[in-house]
Amino acid sequence: MILITGFGLMMMALSLLMIISPHAFSKGIIRFSQLTYFHIFEMMSRLFFGVVFVYYSPLTLAPTINVVLGYLMLIAAAVLCVVGAKKHRTFALWSATTFRSTFRFFGLFSLIFGGYIVYTSI
Repeated sequence: MILITGFGLMMMALSLLMIISPHAFSKGIIRFSQLTYFHIFEMMSRLFFGVVFVYYSPLTLAPTINVVLGYLMLIAAAVLCVVGAKKHRTFALWSATTFRSTFRFFGLFSLIFGGYIVYTSI
C-alpha cells in the first residue's frame, strides 16, 4: 500500500511542477529522454507499478479503478517494449515540445488524480 501512496505523492509532485513551471517540466522530459537508460527505466517503472497496482488493488478503497490502472501500466510497458527505444525517444521529444502549452492545464487534473490515488490507498 505504501508503494501506491508513494506513486500518488510522486504524481502530485510532478503535477505541481507542471502547473508551476510547464517549460521546466518540458525541458526535464527532453533532458531525461536523452539519457541512455531512459527507455529501460520507463518500461521497468511501468511494469513495476503495474504489478503493484494489480496486486494491492483489493486493499484499496477503489479496487476496480486501481486494478484497471495497473493493467493499463502493464499494457503501456508492453507497448514500449514493442515500439523500441528510438521511436519512444522521438515520441517523448515530440510530445514535450508540442504539448508544452497544455502542461499547466493537464497538471491540475493530474494533481487531483494523484490525490485520489493517495486517498484510495490510505
